[in-house]
Amino acid sequence: MKLNRIGSSRRASGDLPYRTLRARALESIGLGGLAAGVLDISDAIVLTLMNGGAPSRMLQGIASGLLGRAAYEGGLATAALGLGIHFFIATSAATVYFLASRRLPLLLQKPLIGGVIFGLMWWALMYQIVLPITFGRTYTIPALPQLLNQLGIHILGVGLPIAFIAARSARR
Repeated sequence: MKLNRIGSSRRASGDLPYRTLRARALESIGLGGLAAGVLDISDAIVLTLMNGGAPSRMLQGIASGLLGRAAYEGGLATAALGLGIHFFIATSAATVYFLASRRLPLLLQKPLIGGVIFGLMWWALMYQIVLPITFGRTYTIPALPQLLNQLGIHILGVGLPIAFIAARSARR
């Protein structure tokens, strides 16, 4: 599919106009969730290590959203559960983007804009709704470096990979 200078589509040997392009579910959700999950957990592991923590304990912290304090006594099994939960959430993000792109094809046409906005929206969902409900405490704005990292990884590591993978799958 090629675009002319003003952004309208041209038909070429069976290509569909952008307004009819649809991302492929398995590719968008599977690869998008995997990419976002790997990038996001890598950031969390690096930060954990920089702060003198253990990645297994950080993963148990994720599992504690489901198991409570018992997650910290479960060893590698609850760390693995935390990793699984993390990838479930990342795949959920890719699913939400995929489903939104069915209604808003602009998300596939402009993945840079869509990815940035989606990353910020996913950050807001996680930090303003999911984590406060899960852990029973309100979110307080952290120090600027930590806030910038949270926003940055949700834009660069979650929103943009999911958006670009969905857009790529729609053009295949």
